[in-house]
Amino acid sequence: MTGKASPFSGFTGVIESVADLEEFAGVAPQKVVVKEIDALDDLCRDFIARSPFCLIATSNPDGVIDISPKGDPAGFVTVLSDTMLAIPDRPGNRRLDSYHNLIKDPRLGLLFLIPSKGETLRVSGEARIVRDPALMERMSVNGKVPAMALVIHVTRAFMHCPKSMIRSKMWQPESWHSADDLGDIGDAMIKHGKLKQSPEELLKEATSEGLLELY
Repeated sequence: MTGKASPFSGFTGVIESVADLEEFAGVAPQKVVVKEIDALDDLCRDFIARSPFCLIATSNPDGVIDISPKGDPAGFVTVLSDTMLAIPDRPGNRRLDSYHNLIKDPRLGLLFLIPSKGETLRVSGEARIVRDPALMERMSVNGKVPAMALVIHVTRAFMHCPKSMIRSKMWQPESWHSADDLGDIGDAMIKHGKLKQSPEELLKEATSEGLLELY
């Protein structure tokens, strides 16, 4: 029986082993390896306190990977201890992809960003979804208390070098190009979901369902 062809069969030079990868790209120097720590020190705490945005990577047992953005006023992620973090949940579209994944596989990765800062902070560990009243109250914004939060046990943390930010000119407004001509979330929902609605109708419906609420 002939197996299904690999979608990468049209490419040459595919690297498929760690040995080949290290032969081609080299091995990380020891000073890069030892920068990884298993708890949050003062550098990590200060970075998280200044970060208004992070990305959460999760996967389910079938290997489906999700990356979800989280944002709030700087310091919205609460450092509970050297090995514990809490991220409040805010109103969204109720897909809850990350949460569904974490119930099945609690492992996750976080990437913290700070505007104008080249370095990013990478954190990984495992999480639980909690509704602890005292914790929820600590993370209220504009008088709105989150209904639930992710509590994360940190097992790894390290600072990532700024090269990607430098190359992309991510924080240099003079290098930005206008994206006004790109479709927005409404356009994507209509096209990808094959919805028979106008953008105006979709916006009205989303507003009535509370999908546009920030808190």
